[in-house]
Amino acid sequence: MGEELEQVDEPIEESDVEEKARDKIAKELEQIRRRKTKTNKRRFLSNKEDYVLFAGIGYGILFAILLVGMSSGIFGSSTTLDHKASQTFLDTGEECLNIEDEPWILIFPENDAEYLDLSARNLPTGYSLMNYTIMEYVGESWSDVVSEEVIAQVSGAKSSMKAPFDELDVGEYRIQFTVEVYNQSTDLVNASIVDGGEMLSKNIDFELEINSGGFFSFLPFVDSDSHREVRITEPGPRTCWTTKDLGDWGYLLMAAELGGGRETAMLTGGTAGIPAWWMAFISLSLSAVTLLIIYPVMYKIYHQDTDDILSRNHIARVVEDILGKTSKRLHIDIDWELYKLESRELSIDIMVPYKNTDGTLSDSKDIRAEILREILEEFAIFRVFKPVQLTVKTIGVNQAIDFESGVGIGAGAEGANVEEDQDYASFFSELHTLSRVEDEVRDSLDLFFARRSDVKMEGAVVTSDDRVIFVSVIYKPTQRFAFFRFKKTTDEVEVELYHYISERNEDLLGSQELIVKARNQVSTLADRSGAGRVESANKDKNDDRIVAVAKQDGLGGRMLQTNFIGNTLSTVEYMANEKREMINKWGFWGLIVFVWIPFMASGVLVGAMLGLLSRMQFTRVLAATFIGGAAASITWAYTAEGIVKFMHQYKLEAVIPLMIIVFVGAAFLHVRSTKVRRQTELFEDTMLDNFHADVIAKYGEH
Repeated sequence: MGEELEQVDEPIEESDVEEKARDKIAKELEQIRRRKTKTNKRRFLSNKEDYVLFAGIGYGILFAILLVGMSSGIFGSSTTLDHKASQTFLDTGEECLNIEDEPWILIFPENDAEYLDLSARNLPTGYSLMNYTIMEYVGESWSDVVSEEVIAQVSGAKSSMKAPFDELDVGEYRIQFTVEVYNQSTDLVNASIVDGGEMLSKNIDFELEINSGGFFSFLPFVDSDSHREVRITEPGPRTCWTTKDLGDWGYLLMAAELGGGRETAMLTGGTAGIPAWWMAFISLSLSAVTLLIIYPVMYKIYHQDTDDILSRNHIARVVEDILGKTSKRLHIDIDWELYKLESRELSIDIMVPYKNTDGTLSDSKDIRAEILREILEEFAIFRVFKPVQLTVKTIGVNQAIDFESGVGIGAGAEGANVEEDQDYASFFSELHTLSRVEDEVRDSLDLFFARRSDVKMEGAVVTSDDRVIFVSVIYKPTQRFAFFRFKKTTDEVEVELYHYISERNEDLLGSQELIVKARNQVSTLADRSGAGRVESANKDKNDDRIVAVAKQDGLGGRMLQTNFIGNTLSTVEYMANEKREMINKWGFWGLIVFVWIPFMASGVLVGAMLGLLSRMQFTRVLAATFIGGAAASITWAYTAEGIVKFMHQYKLEAVIPLMIIVFVGAAFLHVRSTKVRRQTELFEDTMLDNFHADVIAKYGEH
């Protein structure tokens, strides 16, 4: 008939758009879940980070064996290692004096006693003829001031004497010390020099000054009394260090670097005259072990492919689905109008207001633990390890139910009608029956715990009405260290208690429903929620807010979730987040400079976390942090000696220990202030205050 059909565009309902969006998110979550489940089955040594971790563990073991062997003397006390290194480009100074077998001289000042200690070591058996001469630099030449000669028997391959400087004037001096070893001491004219006792000689230049502490006399470690003090200006070739001494200093350098940073370690070693190559080796090894072990573990735990990272919408959908299922299981009614979720940089904050119903048999603490447990279990599957801060709040007329005392249990639901006309005869009859049932149940409780040797009852409440018999029990394991040793869960204790009471009081229970709730007195929210790690607000005793992190599987996951390492890494992550913008801008070279330049807490671990957060490739992060760490270690090792010489030259020796104290204190305060700032930001009250305000606005004060 030629009629044209007009097509009319029907308006798309907003609910249809939301439903399609929800379906799309659900499909994406299911795809991610399948990939995560498949990824978790990968074998060890299947990825590059596994090989790096394996190499790090191997190097760490070799490094530990080396230090233990050197410091314990297993490798002997040879000076060959330092002597050979001093002949290469590794040592920028002169070749060190090899003292392993050959006789050698040591001269050092005892400023407190105002004398120079002169000694000869590795001497053969005999009588040593020792002579020193002190010369003063006057004009442009040296003139003798004082000299002394002493004959002494060699003892323990060593002979020594003292050269007092308490009567010398301020000025520049040189001391020359010579030693010969003879076969007798009574007639040196006819005595002969023993084999290996030929003349030894050593000169050192020094300055003599009057020291009263000067500007730094107020410091506790600076002597404020005036006395003569020697400062050696030209010590001559340094003495080679033995392998045992280098091993001992290896531990000290590591402790100094861990406690106060690379700068503290290098200044400490430079003051003691430790060879720069050894300081660089210790610092490099410490950085390598940290980087090759901790970074691959961090990468395996935290790294995710772009397609597998949950967006804010994904996280919101996961939490909403969990709350929907959990609310049905726990028989609570969630007020979705007041429900809040915010995925912040530091945490995921969730606010859940709910109403108790006739079937609700858990208090807010148990509700919170159950919801948190299911959220963390789901987050663990999706590898969401951001801290979760969960707040639950009961609202409505039934919020006053006390699950510890049983008050309010079995009361009608909100809006239930109460009949005005009651049959008081049946009421008192039922009251007598209920009282008898409660007495029998209490007797059953006493018998149950009397027959158990592993648990004891700390408190119990039994209450009932015509429909429900409610039993609330708090128990405590009797074992020592029960937190670790007691394996029975609360659910298992509840089931055993339920069966025991039911079987023993089968005739009395009738149509009443028996409900048993038990709580382990030594359990914590972390135990009940299955959290991998928990942090608390710690502001005051009334603030019970916590953040919980999903449990990570495997040895690496458990290691990273220990209190010490977990708190350390969370602080490192916060530091890295603060510098992320710089690395996003400058990339690979920016990361090298960040690790190299001596900022506070800019070591390889912070750099690795920074690269990880910036989603830089694994190998590029590894290369950048290693190059930056190596450059920092080498730079500080080879400049520390120059810094110390500069301090000596300008008579600022007292500044060196002060600088070390400042570096250690600054590192400690920086880490502490960072932890405080993170805690403040993590537990900020803005969202929580708004949540409580919304609840009060809708339901009023309760």
